[in-house]
Amino acid sequence: MLKENFTANEILKISPVIAVISIEKLEDALPLAYALHKGGINLLEITLRTKIALKAIEIISTNFKEVVVGAGTVLCEEDLENVIDAGAKFAISPGSTSSLLKKAKELNFPLIPGVATATEIMSAMEFGYKEFKLFPAMSAGGIYTLKSFQGPFKNISFCPTGGINEENFTKFLELKNVLCVGGSWVADKKSIKEKNFTKITEIAKRSLSKLS
Repeated sequence: MLKENFTANEILKISPVIAVISIEKLEDALPLAYALHKGGINLLEITLRTKIALKAIEIISTNFKEVVVGAGTVLCEEDLENVIDAGAKFAISPGSTSSLLKKAKELNFPLIPGVATATEIMSAMEFGYKEFKLFPAMSAGGIYTLKSFQGPFKNISFCPTGGINEENFTKFLELKNVLCVGGSWVADKKSIKEKNFTKITEIAKRSLSKLS
């Protein structure tokens, strides 16, 4: 069983891969969490892209303490409050607003805001943020952008998401300022729809084996 409260930095160090998940049916929530855990991935980001996302977070956080489950696609203060109430341990946003950044700090809740430019990083740094999601990673320049950020932002860490897959994720993890990557390839929609959780476990194991 993992501990209850984490900093954003601790969150991003739990697993080299965050499983980015969109859940359409509640019955899939726990089997999916079990499958990813069995495959070695213990960090789950349930995106708020479906009507049952909050309930899925609640089910996993309540019934399967071996994984750390958070929420993605958090867009506003209301979203943040809702995911906290559902039992999420962290939140990830595709971008950031001053109100969202401020609210997370007030609540002392780990928010990993999305950024794509130096200006966005600096704006969030004013609120005390040091960990970010580079999004959309590939469209924003991918590895080249992250390398360029290493000079001016020496104490800043990233979780690139968006266009990351089994073929390229190891290259991102070689960078000093990347703590982990976010990707949906480890829990693809087709496998979830077919309830092929064994395949999801196999993909997770195969992916992580590339890091050894």
